[in-house]
Order: sequence, then structure tokens, then C-alpha cells
Amino acid sequence: MDTIINLLQYALLGLFQGLTEPIPVSSSGHLVIAEHLIGLHIEGLSFEVFVNFASLLAVVLIYRKDLVRIADHGLGYIRTGNKAMKPDFMFILYIIIGTIPVVVLGLLFNDLISDYLKGVKITGITLLITGCALWLIRNLRGRKQDKDLTLRDAVIVGLSQAVALLPGISRSGATVVAAMALGMRQDTALRFSFFLYIPVSLGGMILEGRTMIKDPNMNELLIPYLVAFICALVATYFSLKWFIGIMAKGNLKWFAIYCWIVGCVVLLFL
Repeated sequence: MDTIINLLQYALLGLFQGLTEPIPVSSSGHLVIAEHLIGLHIEGLSFEVFVNFASLLAVVLIYRKDLVRIADHGLGYIRTGNKAMKPDFMFILYIIIGTIPVVVLGLLFNDLISDYLKGVKITGITLLITGCALWLIRNLRGRKQDKDLTLRDAVIVGLSQAVALLPGISRSGATVVAAMALGMRQDTALRFSFFLYIPVSLGGMILEGRTMIKDPNMNELLIPYLVAFICALVATYFSLKWFIGIMAKGNLKWFAIYCWIVGCVVLLFL
């Protein structure tokens, strides 16, 4: 019975991660809240990184055609110098540049965040901040497409992703808010946001993978982790599909209201 309950707990955490990773409500913050509610405390960042990797696979699956095109054109531009392929080459370059801030700050402050900034109250405060940011850009309709992005755009959106290292600050929310504030169209803002997610999630998995392998309890945790992984993969796929439709309609205000409600509940009752 205890084993079944434990598997259900991990399945719920995987679902929380998957459902909240693509949408601007903070998956890391919801994991902290979920762990608190179900009474399951997981040390360090290994579990979070592992289920994040499941979400990454779902993102790659949904954007696979764009990824193949951009990679093909990026390499084609390097080989041939074909100007028609340059926008996709620059898009790749801006993704690399935009990834630098979160890599540097993540390496510097990973232990601090893991040990001191995963509290439920901190998550409540940062959810309120996320809600305010979403409210400010709820009605923006930009015109910038992929080919119109600049170095300034990449740096600013990259810095916003670094801010989302704090639990409760939504990564997708922070990057989408920054992208739309810079004048990007909804589809471009989404694409740039989730393409930034790919190297970060992949890098985190590589770094934390060694920690998981060396964990003496990994034999016991393997099945629960895999259950959470599968739940996160499936949930992320459908959640991202839904969010793409929401972005096209411009209904971000509801995510802002949701963040405010959850943040207030956390601060008042947890």
C-alpha cells in the first residue's frame, strides 16, 4: 500500500510539472506547493531537472518541424552563405546568446536556490510577481517575427529567463512577457521562449545526471522517477498545445489572475 501511495505521489508531481511547465504559472513553484501538500519532500534539484527533461521532449515533439527547418537552414547558411537562410542562422545565434545568462547565474547560484529559496512562502510572493508581469502585457500585440529579432532582444529575454531560476517565477511567463514587451508577435514570442528552454533543460539534465547516478537511493527511486517522467511528458504535450491556442487568442489575463489567487492562498494558508 505504501508503495502504491508513493507512486501516486510521484505521478501527481509529474502531472503538476507537465501541466504547468508550458504555461506562465511557474512549474517549479507548483512543484514546491505540491510537495508541501502531499507531504513529499525531495532534496536538491535532481527530480525537478528530471521531469523538466520530460517536458523538453514534449516541446521538441511539438516544435519538431520548426527545429528541423531552423537547423537545416542554419547549417545551410554556414555552408553556402545563402542569404535566404540567414534569418534561421541568426535565430540559432540569438538562442545561444539568450542561454548564456541563465547558464552563468545557474552555475553561480544553484546551491543557494536549492537550499534557501525553495520555501512555500517565497513561492507565494514570486507567484504574485509573475501575475503582475502577465497583467502588464496582457493586451500587447507585437509585430516582430523571427527574422526581425535583434541581439538586444536575445539578451533581454535571456536575462528574463535567468530571473525564472527563482521558484514561483514562471520561466515561460518571464520569457514571453519580455518577448512581447519587446514587440514580438505571440507565435514568435512562444517559439523563442521554448527554443531557449531546450538548451537549458538539456544542460541541466547533463549536469544533474551525474548526481542522480551517484545517488545511493536511486535503485529505490528509479520507478517513481519514471512514473513522474511519463506523466510530465504526456501532460506537457497537451498543456503546450492548449497554451499555443490561448496565446493566439490573447487571454493571458486569466493566468495573471490565477497566479494572484494561488499566491494569496499560499501566503495565507500554507
